[in-house]
Amino acid sequence: MPNSHRLSTEGILLLIGLAIGWGINWPIMKFIISEIPPLTFRGFCLCLGGLGILGIARFSGLSLQMPRGFVQKILWVCLFNIIAWNVLATYGLSLLPAGRSALLGYTMPIWTVLLSIWVLQDKFTLRVGIALLLGAAGVFALMSESLISWFGGPIDNNLLIGAVLMIVAAWCWAAGTVMMKRWKIPINTVVLTGWLLLLASIPVLIAAAIVDGLPQKMPSHLALWGVFYNVFIAFMFCYWAWVRLVSLVPVSVSSLSSLITPLIGVLSGILLLGERPGWPEFSATILILGAVAVVNFTTAKITTTKPVAGDPTQ
Repeated sequence: MPNSHRLSTEGILLLIGLAIGWGINWPIMKFIISEIPPLTFRGFCLCLGGLGILGIARFSGLSLQMPRGFVQKILWVCLFNIIAWNVLATYGLSLLPAGRSALLGYTMPIWTVLLSIWVLQDKFTLRVGIALLLGAAGVFALMSESLISWFGGPIDNNLLIGAVLMIVAAWCWAAGTVMMKRWKIPINTVVLTGWLLLLASIPVLIAAAIVDGLPQKMPSHLALWGVFYNVFIAFMFCYWAWVRLVSLVPVSVSSLSSLITPLIGVLSGILLLGERPGWPEFSATILILGAVAVVNFTTAKITTTKPVAGDPTQ
């Protein structure tokens, strides 16, 4: 399949679905982990999400067999793109407001662009460079309060640790995305997504049994609805859409385009949790929107990517 340097119609629809599905989920997760321990929550969602996707794939007549010679590569993608991202980001979220967590987590495009130039030999265009600078400026705006505190003011350890966890999580997500793009694993997108989630659930659930222990009380109905949303929307749909989007365009385009997701996370935090963002969040919003605009919306005609017959990623 040829890779357009701009999003196709399908890519734009996938991006919209991702932005809404994952963006709204940040405040939902913030609420859930106040009642359900982080590892238990993520392990449960990964397991059910993976089983659900593989069940859909099997019902659709797709083979669930992993391609010979690619199992180790699938495990590496799983480690970085699913396990590390989910565990680190969930703990980071527990220490930060939902909106700020979303914005810091989406430093991922910065690392993805840099890694793709190094590993994939992607071309570093002026347009990508400007988008990258705008995105980086948005991150620095978010970190400004912590940076100021390092020069004389009191340091909030929770905010600092949370920010570090989110940035490391973002780097891991970027590394896994670049691996997935480089290796071009010859397997259907739905099947690959299902295996990534299910395989990731095994170590996370084992860690949950050790760290979290047995549940002490039944979560509220609202928290259970949040888990339902995570399994079916945030995991089954959004992870499939992300893997599909990565297969359509260069990782620099898919990653920078996804910067719109944390903006919805900020707005959702305001509406659902009553968070009050300050000038760092507003500045970051403007800068990140600028990055998305630069990388995608130019005077050139948007290219519609047509699948190649027999493409296993369909």
